[in-house]
Amino acid sequence: MLITTANDLPGYEITETLGEVFGLTVRSRNIGSQLGAGLKSIMGGELKGMTKALVDSRQQVIDRMVQEAEEQGGEAMAHVVLQGHSGAKQRTFKDAVAVRRSGTAWCVVLPGHFGEGR
Repeated sequence: MLITTANDLPGYEITETLGEVFGLTVRSRNIGSQLGAGLKSIMGGELKGMTKALVDSRQQVIDRMVQEAEEQGGEAMAHVVLQGHSGAKQRTFKDAVAVRRSGTAWCVVLPGHFGEGR
C-alpha cells in the first residue's frame, strides 16, 4: 500500500478515486501509569509510556486505514492527515488519547504496466 500526505503520486496514474478511509483509536493508560506520568510532568522530561501509547495508536490507525482501503480495492492512500487529541485539550478524553488519521483511497497504475490497477 502506497501512503502519502501529498495530493498526488508522481509517476503513478490515478485510475479511480474510491473515497475517504480513516482509522480511529482512543487509548487510556492504567491508573499507575497515569500517576507516574503526572509526577513526571511536574518534574519535566519525556513521558515514555505516553509516547509509546501514541506510537502504538498511530500504527493501529494506519493498519485500520490500509485494511479499509484494501477492502474497497485501493492500492494507495493520499492526503493522509493525522489528528490527535489529549485529555489536556479535550475534557471528553480526560486521561485518554484519541488518534485519527484520514485520507483518500485510490486505485493507481504505473504508466506502461498493464494488468495493474483497475
